[in-house]
Amino acid sequence: MALRQKFLSLLGGGKRQGTRARLQIELGGTLVYAVGDVHGCFDQLQVLEQKIIADATGFSGRKLIIMLGDYVDRGPESAQVIEHLIQPPPEGFQRICLAGNHETAFLDYLEGNLPRDAWLATGGENTLRSYGIDLTYLANLYSASELDQMVRSSVPSSHVAFLRALPIMAYSRQVAFVHAGIRPGIPLEDQDERDLLFIRKEFFAGAAQLDRWVIHGHTPVKKPELSGRRLNIDTGAYMSGRLTAVQLGAGRAHFLST
Repeated sequence: MALRQKFLSLLGGGKRQGTRARLQIELGGTLVYAVGDVHGCFDQLQVLEQKIIADATGFSGRKLIIMLGDYVDRGPESAQVIEHLIQPPPEGFQRICLAGNHETAFLDYLEGNLPRDAWLATGGENTLRSYGIDLTYLANLYSASELDQMVRSSVPSSHVAFLRALPIMAYSRQVAFVHAGIRPGIPLEDQDERDLLFIRKEFFAGAAQLDRWVIHGHTPVKKPELSGRRLNIDTGAYMSGRLTAVQLGAGRAHFLST
Protein backbone atom coordinates (compact mmCIF):
# COMPACT_ATOMS: atom_id res chain seq x y z
CA MET A 1 0.00 0.00 0.00
CA ALA A 2 2.86 2.37 0.78
CA LEU A 3 4.30 1.92 -2.71
CA ARG A 4 0.90 2.56 -4.29
CA GLN A 5 0.47 5.78 -2.30
CA LYS A 6 3.95 6.86 -3.34
CA PHE A 7 3.04 6.12 -6.96
CA LEU A 8 -0.13 8.22 -6.75
CA SER A 9 1.64 11.11 -5.07
CA LEU A 10 4.35 11.10 -7.72
CA LEU A 11 1.77 11.16 -10.50
CA GLY A 12 0.09 14.09 -8.81
CA GLY A 13 3.35 15.98 -8.81
CA GLY A 14 2.88 17.33 -12.33
CA LYS A 15 6.14 16.01 -13.77
CA ARG A 16 4.67 15.20 -17.16
CA GLN A 17 5.00 18.13 -19.50
CA GLY A 18 1.97 19.50 -21.34
CA THR A 19 -1.48 17.97 -21.58
CA ARG A 20 -2.90 15.19 -23.69
CA ALA A 21 -5.34 15.86 -26.52
CA ARG A 22 -9.10 15.87 -25.98
CA LEU A 23 -10.73 14.84 -29.24
CA GLN A 24 -14.09 16.28 -30.21
CA ILE A 25 -15.62 13.78 -32.63
CA GLU A 26 -18.79 13.63 -34.71
CA LEU A 27 -20.60 10.32 -34.31
CA GLY A 28 -23.59 10.83 -36.60
CA GLY A 29 -24.03 7.76 -38.78
CA THR A 30 -21.15 6.02 -37.01
CA LEU A 31 -21.10 2.52 -35.53
CA VAL A 32 -18.93 2.77 -32.41
CA TYR A 33 -17.30 -0.04 -30.46
CA ALA A 34 -15.75 1.02 -27.14
CA VAL A 35 -13.37 -1.55 -25.66
CA GLY A 36 -12.53 -1.87 -21.97
CA ASP A 37 -9.20 -2.37 -20.21
CA VAL A 38 -6.99 -4.91 -22.04
CA HIS A 39 -4.12 -5.13 -19.52
CA GLY A 40 -1.81 -7.24 -21.65
CA CYS A 41 -4.48 -9.77 -22.68
CA PHE A 42 -3.54 -9.97 -26.34
CA ASP A 43 -5.40 -13.20 -27.07
CA GLN A 44 -8.65 -11.74 -25.74
CA LEU A 45 -8.12 -8.57 -27.78
CA GLN A 46 -7.74 -10.59 -30.96
CA VAL A 47 -10.87 -12.63 -30.22
CA LEU A 48 -12.89 -9.51 -29.40
CA GLU A 49 -11.77 -7.77 -32.59
CA GLN A 50 -13.03 -10.71 -34.63
CA LYS A 51 -16.37 -10.48 -32.84
CA ILE A 52 -16.51 -6.75 -33.59
CA ILE A 53 -15.76 -7.36 -37.27
CA ALA A 54 -18.51 -10.00 -37.46
CA ASP A 55 -20.96 -7.78 -35.58
CA ALA A 56 -20.41 -4.89 -38.02
CA THR A 57 -20.96 -7.03 -41.10
CA GLY A 58 -23.41 -5.35 -43.45
CA PHE A 59 -23.02 -1.88 -41.95
CA SER A 60 -21.91 0.46 -44.73
CA GLY A 61 -21.25 3.62 -42.72
CA ARG A 62 -18.29 4.73 -40.65
CA LYS A 63 -17.06 2.14 -38.14
CA LEU A 64 -14.98 3.28 -35.18
CA ILE A 65 -13.22 1.36 -32.39
CA ILE A 66 -12.41 3.39 -29.27
CA MET A 67 -9.94 1.80 -26.86
CA LEU A 68 -10.40 3.09 -23.30
CA GLY A 69 -6.83 2.71 -22.05
CA ASP A 70 -4.82 0.39 -19.79
CA TYR A 71 -3.25 -1.74 -22.49
CA VAL A 72 -0.25 -2.67 -20.34
CA ASP A 73 0.61 -4.26 -16.96
CA ARG A 74 -0.85 -7.21 -15.06
CA GLY A 75 -1.61 -9.45 -18.06
CA PRO A 76 1.07 -11.44 -19.94
CA GLU A 77 1.46 -9.69 -23.32
CA SER A 78 1.59 -5.91 -22.97
CA ALA A 79 4.28 -5.48 -25.64
CA GLN A 80 2.22 -7.52 -28.10
CA VAL A 81 -0.88 -5.44 -27.35
CA ILE A 82 0.95 -2.18 -28.04
CA GLU A 83 2.53 -3.55 -31.20
CA HIS A 84 -0.94 -4.58 -32.38
CA LEU A 85 -2.46 -1.19 -31.62
CA ILE A 86 0.18 0.74 -33.54
CA GLN A 87 -0.70 -1.27 -36.64
CA PRO A 88 -3.68 -0.32 -38.86
CA PRO A 89 -7.11 -1.20 -37.42
CA PRO A 90 -9.24 -3.97 -38.93
CA GLU A 91 -10.14 -3.28 -42.56
CA GLY A 92 -13.05 -0.85 -42.87
CA PHE A 93 -12.59 0.50 -39.31
CA GLN A 94 -11.03 3.55 -37.75
CA ARG A 95 -9.51 3.35 -34.27
CA ILE A 96 -8.85 5.79 -31.43
CA CYS A 97 -6.67 4.66 -28.53
CA LEU A 98 -7.03 6.67 -25.31
CA ALA A 99 -4.56 6.89 -22.44
CA GLY A 100 -5.11 4.98 -19.22
CA ASN A 101 -3.26 5.48 -15.95
CA HIS A 102 -1.06 2.44 -16.67
CA GLU A 103 0.19 3.93 -19.94
CA THR A 104 1.06 7.23 -18.28
CA ALA A 105 2.85 5.40 -15.44
CA PHE A 106 4.81 3.25 -17.90
CA LEU A 107 5.83 6.35 -19.85
CA ASP A 108 6.75 8.21 -16.66
CA TYR A 109 9.07 5.36 -15.73
CA LEU A 110 10.60 5.19 -19.20
CA GLU A 111 11.25 8.94 -19.14
CA GLY A 112 12.76 8.88 -15.66
CA ASN A 113 9.88 10.62 -13.90
CA LEU A 114 8.68 7.65 -11.83
CA PRO A 115 10.83 5.23 -9.80
CA ARG A 116 10.85 1.66 -11.02
CA ASP A 117 9.46 0.25 -7.76
CA ALA A 118 6.47 2.60 -7.89
CA TRP A 119 5.66 1.46 -11.41
CA LEU A 120 6.24 -2.23 -10.66
CA ALA A 121 3.75 -1.98 -7.78
CA THR A 122 0.95 -1.57 -10.33
CA GLY A 123 1.77 -4.70 -12.36
CA GLY A 124 4.73 -3.55 -14.43
CA GLU A 125 6.82 -6.69 -13.95
CA ASN A 126 4.55 -8.60 -16.35
CA THR A 127 5.03 -5.80 -18.85
CA LEU A 128 8.80 -6.23 -18.57
CA ARG A 129 8.48 -9.97 -19.19
CA SER A 130 6.52 -9.26 -22.36
CA TYR A 131 9.56 -7.32 -23.61
CA GLY A 132 11.81 -10.29 -22.77
CA ILE A 133 13.16 -8.79 -19.55
CA ASP A 134 13.63 -11.08 -16.51
CA LEU A 135 13.95 -8.50 -13.78
CA THR A 136 14.85 -10.93 -10.99
CA TYR A 137 17.71 -12.42 -12.98
CA LEU A 138 19.06 -9.11 -14.26
CA ALA A 139 18.92 -7.47 -10.82
CA ASN A 140 21.65 -9.87 -9.70
CA LEU A 141 23.92 -8.78 -12.55
CA TYR A 142 23.48 -5.01 -12.85
CA SER A 143 23.22 -1.95 -10.66
CA ALA A 144 19.88 -0.20 -10.37
CA SER A 145 20.84 2.54 -12.82
CA GLU A 146 22.26 0.03 -15.31
CA LEU A 147 19.11 -2.05 -15.04
CA ASP A 148 16.89 0.98 -15.70
CA GLN A 149 18.99 1.89 -18.71
CA MET A 150 18.68 -1.66 -20.05
CA VAL A 151 14.91 -1.71 -19.57
CA ARG A 152 14.43 1.66 -21.24
CA SER A 153 16.56 0.68 -24.21
CA SER A 154 14.55 -2.54 -24.64
CA VAL A 155 11.25 -0.77 -25.34
CA PRO A 156 10.95 0.09 -29.07
CA SER A 157 10.86 3.78 -29.91
CA SER A 158 7.58 3.19 -31.77
CA HIS A 159 6.01 1.99 -28.51
CA VAL A 160 7.27 5.05 -26.63
CA ALA A 161 5.89 7.30 -29.36
CA PHE A 162 2.53 5.54 -29.07
CA LEU A 163 2.44 6.12 -25.31
CA ARG A 164 3.30 9.80 -25.74
CA ALA A 165 0.68 10.46 -28.41
CA LEU A 166 -2.36 8.91 -26.71
CA PRO A 167 -5.23 11.39 -26.27
CA ILE A 168 -6.91 11.56 -22.87
CA MET A 169 -10.55 11.73 -24.04
CA ALA A 170 -12.85 11.55 -27.06
CA TYR A 171 -16.28 13.12 -26.90
CA SER A 172 -19.32 14.19 -28.88
CA ARG A 173 -22.39 16.18 -27.89
CA GLN A 174 -24.05 13.08 -26.47
CA VAL A 175 -21.26 10.87 -25.12
CA ALA A 176 -17.73 11.01 -23.70
CA PHE A 177 -15.19 8.19 -23.80
CA VAL A 178 -12.53 8.27 -21.11
CA HIS A 179 -10.47 5.87 -19.06
CA ALA A 180 -11.65 6.46 -15.48
CA GLY A 181 -14.42 9.06 -15.60
CA ILE A 182 -15.03 12.77 -15.20
CA ARG A 183 -15.68 15.12 -12.30
CA PRO A 184 -19.39 16.09 -12.44
CA GLY A 185 -20.19 19.75 -12.97
CA ILE A 186 -16.92 20.66 -14.69
CA PRO A 187 -16.74 21.30 -18.47
CA LEU A 188 -14.81 18.62 -20.35
CA GLU A 189 -12.12 21.07 -21.46
CA ASP A 190 -11.50 22.01 -17.80
CA GLN A 191 -11.33 18.48 -16.41
CA ASP A 192 -8.13 17.69 -14.54
CA GLU A 193 -6.06 15.08 -16.38
CA ARG A 194 -5.47 13.10 -13.21
CA ASP A 195 -9.23 12.81 -12.65
CA LEU A 196 -9.69 11.48 -16.17
CA LEU A 197 -7.16 8.75 -15.37
CA PHE A 198 -8.00 7.92 -11.75
CA ILE A 199 -11.35 9.28 -10.51
CA ARG A 200 -13.86 6.95 -8.87
CA LYS A 201 -15.79 8.17 -5.82
CA GLU A 202 -16.97 11.59 -7.00
CA PHE A 203 -17.72 10.32 -10.51
CA PHE A 204 -19.77 7.40 -9.22
CA ALA A 205 -21.67 9.57 -6.73
CA GLY A 206 -22.60 12.14 -9.39
CA ALA A 207 -23.41 9.75 -12.23
CA ALA A 208 -27.07 10.77 -12.37
CA GLN A 209 -26.15 14.46 -12.79
CA LEU A 210 -23.82 14.05 -15.78
CA ASP A 211 -24.64 16.16 -18.83
CA ARG A 212 -23.92 13.31 -21.26
CA TRP A 213 -23.28 9.58 -21.29
CA VAL A 214 -19.79 8.60 -20.16
CA ILE A 215 -18.30 5.29 -21.30
CA HIS A 216 -15.33 4.28 -19.14
CA GLY A 217 -13.20 1.53 -17.66
CA HIS A 218 -10.57 1.63 -14.85
CA THR A 219 -12.70 -0.06 -12.15
CA PRO A 220 -13.11 -3.82 -12.73
CA VAL A 221 -16.65 -5.17 -12.51
CA LYS A 222 -18.04 -8.66 -13.11
CA LYS A 223 -20.28 -7.44 -15.93
CA PRO A 224 -20.89 -4.09 -17.63
CA GLU A 225 -22.31 -1.68 -15.08
CA LEU A 226 -24.79 1.06 -15.94
CA SER A 227 -25.37 3.65 -13.23
CA GLY A 228 -26.97 7.00 -13.92
CA ARG A 229 -25.37 8.23 -17.14
CA ARG A 230 -22.12 6.29 -16.82
CA LEU A 231 -21.33 2.87 -18.28
CA ASN A 232 -18.36 0.88 -16.99
CA ILE A 233 -17.11 -1.80 -19.40
CA ASP A 234 -13.92 -2.89 -17.59
CA THR A 235 -14.68 -6.56 -16.90
CA GLY A 236 -11.20 -7.34 -15.57
CA ALA A 237 -9.82 -9.24 -18.55
CA TYR A 238 -6.54 -10.11 -16.82
CA MET A 239 -8.48 -11.75 -13.94
CA SER A 240 -11.65 -13.00 -15.60
CA GLY A 241 -10.62 -13.67 -19.19
CA ARG A 242 -13.54 -11.43 -20.26
CA LEU A 243 -12.68 -8.43 -22.39
CA THR A 244 -15.79 -6.41 -23.18
CA ALA A 245 -16.90 -3.94 -25.84
CA VAL A 246 -20.12 -1.97 -26.11
CA GLN A 247 -21.54 -1.24 -29.52
CA LEU A 248 -23.28 2.11 -29.95
CA GLY A 249 -25.06 3.37 -33.02
CA ALA A 250 -27.35 2.21 -35.80
CA GLY A 251 -30.31 2.67 -33.46
CA ARG A 252 -29.22 -0.06 -31.04
CA ALA A 253 -26.62 -0.85 -28.38
CA HIS A 254 -25.33 -4.16 -27.09
CA PHE A 255 -22.31 -5.83 -25.54
CA LEU A 256 -19.69 -8.14 -27.01
CA SER A 257 -17.37 -10.12 -24.77
CA THR A 258 -14.72 -12.84 -24.89
